[in-house]
Amino acid sequence: MNRLLTRYTAFYLAIFGTLITAFLTLAASGWWLIPTAVFAALTALGITDLRQTHHAIRRNYPVIGNLRFIFEAIRPEIRQYFLEDDTQQLPFSRADRSLVYQRAKQQVDKRPFGTQRDVYGTDYEWINHSMDPAHPENSDFRITVGGPDCAQPVSLSVLNISAMSFGALSANAVMALNKGALLGNFAHDTGEGGVSRYHIAHGGGLIWNIGSGYFGCRDEHGQFSEQAFAERATQDNIKMIEIKLSQGAKPGHGGILPGAKVTPEIAAARGVAAWQDCNSPAKHSAFSTPIELMEFIARLRTLCGGKPVGFKLCVGHPWEWFAIAKAMLKTGITPDFIVVDGAEGGTGAAPIEFVDHVGTPLREGLRLVHNTLVGIGLRERIKLGASGKIISAFDMARTMAMGADWCNSARAFMFAIGCIQAQTCHTGNCPTGVTTQDPKRQEALVVTDKSVRVAHFHENTLKALGELLGAAGLEHPCDLRPHHIARRIASGEVRVLSALFPDLEKGELLKGKFRQTIFRVAWPMAQAESFAPTYSLSAALSGNAAAPVPNNTEAIEEPA
Repeated sequence: MNRLLTRYTAFYLAIFGTLITAFLTLAASGWWLIPTAVFAALTALGITDLRQTHHAIRRNYPVIGNLRFIFEAIRPEIRQYFLEDDTQQLPFSRADRSLVYQRAKQQVDKRPFGTQRDVYGTDYEWINHSMDPAHPENSDFRITVGGPDCAQPVSLSVLNISAMSFGALSANAVMALNKGALLGNFAHDTGEGGVSRYHIAHGGGLIWNIGSGYFGCRDEHGQFSEQAFAERATQDNIKMIEIKLSQGAKPGHGGILPGAKVTPEIAAARGVAAWQDCNSPAKHSAFSTPIELMEFIARLRTLCGGKPVGFKLCVGHPWEWFAIAKAMLKTGITPDFIVVDGAEGGTGAAPIEFVDHVGTPLREGLRLVHNTLVGIGLRERIKLGASGKIISAFDMARTMAMGADWCNSARAFMFAIGCIQAQTCHTGNCPTGVTTQDPKRQEALVVTDKSVRVAHFHENTLKALGELLGAAGLEHPCDLRPHHIARRIASGEVRVLSALFPDLEKGELLKGKFRQTIFRVAWPMAQAESFAPTYSLSAALSGNAAAPVPNNTEAIEEPA
């Protein structure tokens, strides 16, 4: 009640002011008619704010919420001289947020007077254009996900909604995202919080994210349940299964949702008891070695009827990822896809040290995974997704040039449904109803309106991607390579990404070639039977380890 009064304070003051000044006009002097008119206009504005459905912040903060739009209208003058520039990242720049809002609302996303970026600054990047530009006929770029062991391959858009759980997001936010995914024919990752009734209310295609808590597919002891998994995974709206090994926001951390936040709806989605602490362990109990992980993937693929099964990870110790790669070679089992999450991403609250200093950033992690799969001859069998602060079409182009087959975005789609980056996600006081379980706050987020914005953002971003590809002389994102993107690494010094992130040759790791230091040092340390290294990194670097020779690298027969 106190929070409600606080949010409506300006509106209530306007009503009170109208009544008082109207009384004074009748009882004292006609001069009070002017303030009466002002307060009456503010009251009418507040009523309009509560009745309109397009702006959640106005519905949650009648009257005073309009200040945001006033400042936006004059922001070039205000911000240029007093506040912040458009490229300042906090953690996403205003330019990024404005781009999403414009594309979601079908507004003009053009910029006069040239770029606002420092094109001569370190780390400035661009895509090289062609003297022979192409003209992609259709910007609905898609790929097929499903390896040789997959019975139900999926046609997937190259831009999809990244993992965000119900509980972290409000019910209305989840429904808006899922309905938008249905309208735009792209995928919606559930996050590890289970498949709630809000995920299936509108029928958008889902990627079911299964974390260490096995929410939605667990028994009474919190262990993986084959029966519960099969019952859900075989439903038509579930298109793909994603095992969450780690995430960019807090890799290797786990977490607990306090019992006070475990509402009956959240409990139902997760398969846990309401009002009791809900634990997400730091690691899985269904497998403990790389080989067991591969066997778990094969097991899930059978239980779900042959749908694509893969895993998501934020790269940590390189020998642990190499151990997974060696397990693929030893068992002959491969995932249908891998999603690489960058340490710079994440929409959930996490300890500052994890946000700032744990996990490999997307570019390095993605490149390592891509090159490893090339080096062991399996890249053609496994599709790669990528997530980590992907907002614009250029973000997508750069990421796909680095090896991704598709991109996931969380924050961009949150912006599309109204997020203003208030950074109060963990408090329950989200001003736009996106990340709250407060029923009054989330009422402000109107599903029918915001779902259309989700679809528009997706459509317009892919159109922009098509224009970038055409300018570079390409027809499809799969044609992008590192040499298409250039980066200024110092004053007067420019490199294409292929020089900064060299390619491996197909199958070279199987031949015992280790041209790059990370493979020369860490590949021999990895073993398919364990995530633990065969010897210490310090021993490898000091030269006291055994000679680096390939192990557990029996090649899988190439698919026809």
